Amino acid sequence: MAGLSFEILVDDTLAGVTSASQLKGLVRKRVLSLINDFEDAEWRYTKFQSYLWDNIAQTALSEKERSALIDQSHSSLIAAARNLRLTDNDEIGQGSEIAEVFLYGLMRHRFGALPVVPKIFYKQNVQDNAKGADSVHIVVDGDDFTLWFGEAKFYNSIADARLDSVVTSVINSLSTDKLKKENAIITSVSDLDGLHIATELRTKIKAALDNRESIDNLKSKIHIPILLLHECSTTSGAKDLTDTYRAEIIAFHKERATAYFQKQIAKSDSIHKYDDINFHIILFPVPSKQKIVEAFVQAVAFYKGQN
Repeated sequence: MAGLSFEILVDDTLAGVTSASQLKGLVRKRVLSLINDFEDAEWRYTKFQSYLWDNIAQTALSEKERSALIDQSHSSLIAAARNLRLTDNDEIGQGSEIAEVFLYGLMRHRFGALPVVPKIFYKQNVQDNAKGADSVHIVVDGDDFTLWFGEAKFYNSIADARLDSVVTSVINSLSTDKLKKENAIITSVSDLDGLHIATELRTKIKAALDNRESIDNLKSKIHIPILLLHECSTTSGAKDLTDTYRAEIIAFHKERATAYFQKQIAKSDSIHKYDDINFHIILFPVPSKQKIVEAFVQAVAFYKGQN
């Protein structure tokens, strides 16, 4: 399985990247900026698409299906493609499955996460796209764990209006009812039992996620990775991975991360123990959203047509 092959430009707390004095003390909020590279004066579309397909079985197949197809990569691609519904018709939402798959790869390779609920697999119908977190993972640390509820977006812009919609989605996902619903899904599907972790830790996780427990006790264990794949004019105009290009992306991502968290904090009053929750904004620029979506849709159609 391919590892994380994208260059990291920023990996720091919000306090370490912002000039906004009111955000300087915030260490539970982190910023991760990554970029693809170039070849023959072109952004490496093929490398990006390969990363998606290297990780797609994790996203679109259940743990049982993945185990049954182990070491059968072609078979797993066909089976995964058949579970992809690609139902977004509006321009803003188009490509959300791409963002979900990409976040799954980052969670595995950057954060060492174990997949718990492959959300694309468990979406039951075409109206189900917006329900709950886009990904759910557990990260094991010794005999303890953290719980990761991901948001994954693919936008043609990350201007303020787009950030507003992401903030609203994240805040809504943190209501007690929504969190308890996610916990109930985790404990009700068999994927948790298939993870290669100690029996005692699995029992501890299930007990912590029991709906009879107060969600307050989990807040410090919750991490919210917020992936923003986004079209970027700087990237579309670049031909080489230069220091100038890197510097422009770093400055842009730091500014957008600061703007995002300022907006999120302004709407955080409704979330009890908000300051206990860990947030990670993850930014990744692409030159053309349309080109990536079209290539992905064509690949899905190809694999669906295989026998």
